[in-house]
Order: sequence, then C-alpha cells, then structure tokens
Amino acid sequence: MKTVLLSAFLLLYFQNTIAQNYTRRDSLQGGLRPERTSFDVQRYDLNIKVDPDKKFISGYNDITFKVVENTSKIQLDLFENMKIDSIVISNNKVSYKRDNDAVFITFASPLKKGNEEILRFYYSGYPIIAKNAPWDGGFVFTKDSDGKPWIGVAVQGTGASLWYPVKDHQTDEPDRGATIKVAVPNGLMDVSNGRLTGSEDLKNGYTRWDWEVKNPINNYNITLNIADYVHIHDNLDGLDLDYYVLRKNEDKARKQFEEVKPMMECFQSKFGKYPFFEDGYKLVETPYLGMEHQSAVAYGNKYKKGYLGGDLSLSGIGLKFDYIIIHETGHEWFGNSITSKDIADMWIHEGFTTYSETVYVECRFGYEKAMQYITGQQYSVINNKPVIGIFGVNKEGSNDMYYKGALMLNTLRHVVNNDDKWWDLILNYALMYKKDIIDTETVISYFNAKTGMDLTPVFNQYLRYENIPKLQVKLNGSELEYRWQTDVAHFVMPVGLIINNKEVRLKATNNWKTLKTEASGLDKVNLDKSKFYVKLEKL
Repeated sequence: MKTVLLSAFLLLYFQNTIAQNYTRRDSLQGGLRPERTSFDVQRYDLNIKVDPDKKFISGYNDITFKVVENTSKIQLDLFENMKIDSIVISNNKVSYKRDNDAVFITFASPLKKGNEEILRFYYSGYPIIAKNAPWDGGFVFTKDSDGKPWIGVAVQGTGASLWYPVKDHQTDEPDRGATIKVAVPNGLMDVSNGRLTGSEDLKNGYTRWDWEVKNPINNYNITLNIADYVHIHDNLDGLDLDYYVLRKNEDKARKQFEEVKPMMECFQSKFGKYPFFEDGYKLVETPYLGMEHQSAVAYGNKYKKGYLGGDLSLSGIGLKFDYIIIHETGHEWFGNSITSKDIADMWIHEGFTTYSETVYVECRFGYEKAMQYITGQQYSVINNKPVIGIFGVNKEGSNDMYYKGALMLNTLRHVVNNDDKWWDLILNYALMYKKDIIDTETVISYFNAKTGMDLTPVFNQYLRYENIPKLQVKLNGSELEYRWQTDVAHFVMPVGLIINNKEVRLKATNNWKTLKTEASGLDKVNLDKSKFYVKLEKL
C-alpha cells in the first residue's frame, strides 16, 4: 500500500510539474489523441503564392488521408495568426473550431474506416518571421547584394504549421510524398524538396515552380527557398547532385561543393545508399546557417571550412571540412530517413548525425584524426539535464543531444571493441529502420540484439540522467579496486584503463572488483578519453 501511495504521489507531483511548465498549446501540438490517430496522411499537395513585399502567403493544401478509425472529427494544425479561408471535402465546406494552433474539423457524416479522403484547406496570412533562424523558427525575408528578394523558412521544433496546414506531428509522414507548388514574382525562382517537374508563367507577374517528392517526408522538412538562383548540376553513380546558389556565388559554390562527392561515398559506404535516391540530392543556399530539409539541404555556411570558419570541436580537425555540408547531409540518414516519434527523442536525429561528422573525418583523414575530433567535442557538453525531453508536449531535451549523443555512440564503439562488428551494426541500423519512425526503446533493443549485450543501463545513464558514468579507482597494495558509480542500478559496461601505459580491458560494474597490478601509484592509472566518454575518479 505504501508503494502504491508513493507512486500515486509521485505521479501527481509529476503531472503538476508538467502542468506548471507546459500549456494546452504544447499538449495540442505535441500530444496524440483520437482526432489525430484516427487518420493516416498519405500525401500533401501544397499550392501557394508568396508576396515578398508584403511578406504574405496564400493558397491551399490538399491533404489526402486514409481513415484508420471511424470518426466525425480530426485535428489539423495551423498557427493561430494565420487565417483559415475555408476547408472543403467532397466539394462541401466543413465546420471547424480553432483551439490555439489546433484546428478541429467536424464532418456532417462520419468518415468510415478504410476510406481515403481528400481535404482542401484554403488559408492565407503573414507567417511568423524568425528572429534567429534556424534556432528560432519562422520565415526569413531578406535581400541579396543586388537587392533581390532572398527568402527561406526553417521550422524544426517550432512546427510546420507555422506556415502551412498540416498534421503537425512526427508520427505521421505523407506515405506517398508531396508536391510543393510555389508562385513567386517573375525573375525569381523557388527551390523546394524533390525534383522540379516544371514551371508556369501565371501571366500576373508571378511564375509558379512545381516540385514533387516521391518519398515520405517529415513535416518540418517541407520547405521553400526563393531567390535569383543559378543551377549547378552534377552526378555521382546515378545520383543527381543539384546545387542552387545565388548568382554571384556560382564559382565559390563549384569549388566548395566538391566535398559532396567524397562525403556521399563515405556515408553510403557506412550508412547505405542515399535514402532518397528517387528525389535526388540538393544543396540550396539560404540566408540562414543551415537545416536538413530532405533532398533540399539548406546551406548558409558562407563557403567556409568549419562552422562559419570556426572549429566547434576545438581540435583543429573541424577546419578540414565544411561543417554544414557534412552535418546537414548526415541528417538525410538520421532524422529524415530514421525519424523519432516524438521530439523528446530528438537525440535519435542529432546524436547519430553529430556522430556522422566523426565518421566522415575517419573516412577522409583516418582514425586518429577522427578520435581527436570527437574528443574535442567533450568540452561542449554541459551535462545539466537529461538528453531525452518530455513526451507529448513538443519538448526537446538538452542540447547535449548533439555531442553527448555522439560521444555515447563513440563509447559504444569501443565497448563493442570490434570495428567490423561495429560498422556492420551501424550500417544495418540505417538500413533496418530506413524511412521508419522509431523511439529510444527501439534503438536500445536493436543495439542489445546486435551486440549480444544488455546495453539498456548504458543508454539510460547517458540519455535519462545528467551525469555520465564515473569510474572510481583506488589502489590497495598491489590490487587495483574499481567500480562504476552511476544513477542507474546494475550498470555494467566494459572499459579500457591505461595502466603503466598499457590498455587493460575491465568489465566494471557497480560493485567493487579487484585487479592485480604493478602500478606504483594512481598516476599510472589513466583513461583513454578518445575511446570512452566517462569520468575517472581516483580515490
């Protein structure tokens, strides 16, 4: 009874804490309820006009969906500052009610399970302008050096419903892809996801550019890019490589983007064939730093090596490559192909993608340089809150999801201690969950099965707690005593200690173990930080 009462108290406390920190808007955007789970989106067909001077968009989205359960009501999403002009199904207007950014649509006749429906959602308005894209979601309306409009949008985390009507949850991608048709003033071009299927002069001062995506696509990945672009085309073993850059930057781009081919060769060897081959690969120059927009990767690194000319790893290795090209393209496998069900699990995107940077360094410059690179990332980890966020309220976890996630994976590589097995594990992970939507439990189950080890406590310690594992060591005569100190019970993880300049593999647990040693003092006992992201405490 005490256990039940304590659990009830903790649950009530947890719920109250959530209620204090998260709003109804958060739960409407991040949660799943029957109005969302009763239908499965098959396709989006977006057709809009963008007025750069007014910073205004208008048009409609045709949303094709299958009815999963009989329902009279569904939830779509559109930011409340945007106007709903009308919503139509089978040539009949339907009624709706707005609740924050959620739009609850009620049908006169219930939709029947198994049916496929097409709903046309007309809308217009002035979309939110980002203060600091891509970290602050929204549109960027600016001009190039010739005074011509240069427009982009980035909404990861903020929500795709900032600028178009959509089922704004990561659990549902349009299975049959999307079309994105964007009308812009004559003399400008829109570049969106997938392949260009044509353009049409609308005879009203605007030209519409039509793009089609064959693959499922994350809602936040659907994008537009408007500018006076010049097009550069290349090809790698049948994969179309297309670059759209400001006209004045064509020569810079041709030189800088030479890095794409060795990157693609590396990633395809380690993670499998480019997952969106049918849609091609693009880099699109944007007025913000970058974003992993599927098959239309946003590039704003100003044609510099590193991160705007700096090295985030503090190792010097980061200046050997263009960070934005490598990182954002890594997302094509991790985030765009393999997607988390809830953004609380965004480490599945960012941890693996940040690790892909190290993979690229190893492909190009060797193992030692790769280890220098990832070791340098340790200094950017804060360890102030869990990597995994709060589920159901559109809340990411700590920004440590990037570096701590990558360092955890590098640690696991050296726990496995067999590179053939490790690279086979990573390749098959990318292939097994290709174009799938998963969660942390799925990742853990996969790693456990493939390694034959119970890594659940390891994942939990790195992802669900602030602290990293602490290996405590002490000398008792000729015996070295060692154990893990962790938040997680029954923590078992092999580790390599450097004793008298030689690596000794230990299967450490939370219980003290002993090892005969000739070490004359704890100064002879150290840890290879390039292999294991743990803390060594000498007692």
